[in-house]
Amino acid sequence: MKGTQFKIIKFPIVTEKATGAVADNKYTFKVEKKARKMQIKRAVEEIYNVSVEKVNIVNIPAKKKNYRFRIEGYKSGYKKAIVTLKEGDKIAIT
Repeated sequence: MKGTQFKIIKFPIVTEKATGAVADNKYTFKVEKKARKMQIKRAVEEIYNVSVEKVNIVNIPAKKKNYRFRIEGYKSGYKKAIVTLKEGDKIAIT
C-alpha cells in the first residue's frame, strides 16, 4: 500500500515561499498529474503519520524556454499540492 503512496507524492518543494508557509502549518509537495485531493490527503497521512486538514491543488503549466543558438523547448508542467496540517502536527523537511 505504501508503494502507491510514494507514486502520488513525488517530493516536497523547498523554496523560500514554501518554507515561509510552514509557519502557517502549510507544506508544499510536487504530486502526480492525475492525483486527486483525497488521494493526496491519504498519501501524506500515511507517509508522514500526520493529520491533514485541507488540500489545495495548483496546476503549473508548461513554459516555453529558449536555449542556446535559438533552440526552443519547453519546461515541463507539473501539479503542486499545498497541504494544511491540523494544529500541533509537523513534518521535518530540510
